[in-house]
Amino acid sequence: MKYFTSLSALFFLFSCGTPKNQTEKKAVVSGVVPETFRYKDGDTTYTMQKYFLVLLKKGKNRNQPKEETEMIQKNHMAHLSWLHETGKISLAGPIDKHNNISGIVIFNTATLKEADSLAKLDPAVKAGRLEVETIGWWAAKGSKLK
Repeated sequence: MKYFTSLSALFFLFSCGTPKNQTEKKAVVSGVVPETFRYKDGDTTYTMQKYFLVLLKKGKNRNQPKEETEMIQKNHMAHLSWLHETGKISLAGPIDKHNNISGIVIFNTATLKEADSLAKLDPAVKAGRLEVETIGWWAAKGSKLK
């Protein structure tokens, strides 16, 4: 799985909404430019970008035969690979031992609508094995997992 990074360190990145010290907002042209702002903390200035966190939740239709489940998973992984190759996602991976959430995908799109639409194209979502919840998520632009 060369395209995906483990999510064990995901929340190392800046999260939990928008910082209070907003010094600049960039105009957003829907579908073209992600929303950003600058945040100064002491001597450091961060450029924050709005990403879209998609929670892949267990869907209502999870009783497919084994062969169908395997094909859905294969197509799900192909969809995630395509999203990565086209630059639409920054991270994706499964959640460890959770009752309802199966995975997380962080979209690098300009709008929630675009991220949500792309997430809903996933074959596992179309088959009802997964459902999506899409929310805005702020992180320092260019953040990396360590």
